[in-house]
Order: sequence, then C-alpha cells, then structure tokens
Amino acid sequence: MKICWLDVTEAGLLKQAIIEEALHQRVDGIVSDDLQDLASLPPTVLRIYFDRSKLLPPDISAADLVVVDPSMHGDPVKLAIDHPDSGFARFVEVVDAESLELACRAAKTERWAVIKFRDPTKIPLEIVIAAADHASGNIITVVRDIPEAEIVFGVLEHGSDGVMTRPAAVGEATALLAAARQVAPQLELVELEVSRTASVGMGERACIDTCTYFREDEGILVGSHSKGMILCVSETHPLPYMPTRPFRVNAGAIHSYTLSDSERTNYLSELRAGSKVLAVDTKGQARLATVGRVKIESRPLLSIDAVAPNGQAVNLILQDDWHVRVLGPGGAVLNSTELRPGSKILGYLPEADRHVGYPISEFCLEQ
Repeated sequence: MKICWLDVTEAGLLKQAIIEEALHQRVDGIVSDDLQDLASLPPTVLRIYFDRSKLLPPDISAADLVVVDPSMHGDPVKLAIDHPDSGFARFVEVVDAESLELACRAAKTERWAVIKFRDPTKIPLEIVIAAADHASGNIITVVRDIPEAEIVFGVLEHGSDGVMTRPAAVGEATALLAAARQVAPQLELVELEVSRTASVGMGERACIDTCTYFREDEGILVGSHSKGMILCVSETHPLPYMPTRPFRVNAGAIHSYTLSDSERTNYLSELRAGSKVLAVDTKGQARLATVGRVKIESRPLLSIDAVAPNGQAVNLILQDDWHVRVLGPGGAVLNSTELRPGSKILGYLPEADRHVGYPISEFCLEQ
C-alpha cells in the first residue's frame, strides 16, 4: 500500500468535507498550512504542517510532522533538536541538476523526503528512486492529480513510496486510495488435479497481448467460473513453427474470467487496450500488466475440468492446440492437449462470488 497525503491548504469551502472523506477512507496524512486544521484531527491520521511562505510558528505541537524548506525554515536536524516532540521532513523542489542532487541526498538520508518536480518528465524521479535504493526513508512525491499519482506509483516498477496532492473536489480522496491499492497482492495458489478433458467444438478464444514481458514462470489466471481459475502460461517458451511472443497469453474462451486486480474480475471479451490484468507467477507473486491488444478469433476449443484439494470443481475452456499451455507445480510448462486425468496444474480459488466483476456475498451457483 502506497502512502497517501492530502493537502487541504487550498480546499476552501470544501475543506471540511474533504477532511471527513479522507478520514473515512483512512488516508495516511492530512497536510495544512493552518495548525488549527490539524489540532482537531484524530490520532488515526498523520497531522502534517507545511507552509513555505513563512517562518515556523513557535508552537507546532499540533503537528506530528512538519515539512520544512531548508532555505526558509533552516536545517531539519537542528529544528528537531529545538522541537523534540515533532518530526521533520525535508522539502526539495527539483528545477535543475543542483536541486536534483539535493533531492537524491535527501531521499538517501532523511526519514521523510518530500519532493516536487517542476517539469512533467518522470526522469528526475527515476533518478531519485534509483539513488535511494535500499534507503530506509520514504519518498513523498508532490503530484497534481490522481492520474499523475498512478504514474508515480509505478515509476521504475518500485514507484515513489507515497504522494501528496491537493484535492479539487470531494471524491478525490477515495480515488487516490483506490490508485494506491493497485499494488498487486500475493495470491495463494493451489495444486489442482485434472479430472477430464474434452474437445467441445468451435468458439471464440482470446489472446491477451500485454505491454510487458512475462517471465517464464508467469501467466494469467483464467477460469469459466469466478471461484476457480487455472494459471495459463505466457508464450515465453520456445515453440515449433513460430517465434516466442513473451508479451502474450493465449488465455481462453471469451466468456472466461480473469483477474484485473486483487478484487476485480473481467470477462476476457471485456478487455481492451489500456485494461489491466494480473500477471501471476507460480509462487503466487502478482503484478499489474497493461493490455495492449486482445485478439479474438474462432478456434477449436478444449475443456479442462480439474478438482481442488477441498473438492471444488474448476473449469477452463481454451484453444484446442498443442502450443496452448498451462503451468504446473514447480513451474512445469504443460501442453494443454497432453493433460490427462491425474495431471497436476496450478490454480487459484477466489472466495467471493461476483456481480459485474466485483466480489459480493450472495448465493450464486455456477455450473
């Protein structure tokens, strides 16, 4: 989960409503240039004081953390000595090579480094993140809006530790938290035993072409039912007659479910350029991948039935062809047409039923 700070300094008449939403959504910190805004906040949120326009007031006890610009407020280390009950964060605005070096140094040495980048390019942020690799502090990047926050969360795969933004409307706190939660989860895969395979005739299947390279032990989870999926491997492994396509998963029939994040499912037929799917490896480690294209074509189809250790039935219908593969225990790459009763494959058993892709607790029978 990424760190989310909301700056209510310029919220105006919406300030109280934005604060109430932020508290309800459990944002990590609320930032203000008015200590009275912070004094009434509960201890469940980090109270952050930040005002670049004037010197620090004598009493900053209402703030848990004070963001300081050394050119205005002085050295955070010395300030911490004068105010032992408050924490301090160093603010750096990156406008040139010299200030970029200051930002790198702050990211490596400070517990909190709050960094604002003047230019829209993310190259300076990449440099800061790389410079602070293995550092114990937190990089908080100032962003203009939620779309920029989503980008910042993914820079160099690791992303900034958190963001600070000024919401323009009620609802943006909720949207920011949703973006922060898009960090992919660790899934608990299970070993399934194939019980039956059968050719089921012609139908439309979907190839999911993503904007990323899959690793050899990665694929996406696909299933006919929302509560049982099989791990389909990407085309990273050599095949006769055709080159590898390590960005692709020949996934399944168009009615099939796949995971678009830890909570949401989509039908394969719904995916479009720009959609998200969850790339999962044989250890259950997951990451979000962006869809670049979905190829839907008519092909002969193969139905695979399998049983989980708890007795739950799992089904997958995919293209009936030798080169379409699934993953087994230990990363074994298994040709789907060679699966037989007793074959072991990897799968995942989501606990909730689905309504328009969202988990819901209700009676639902899929067969």
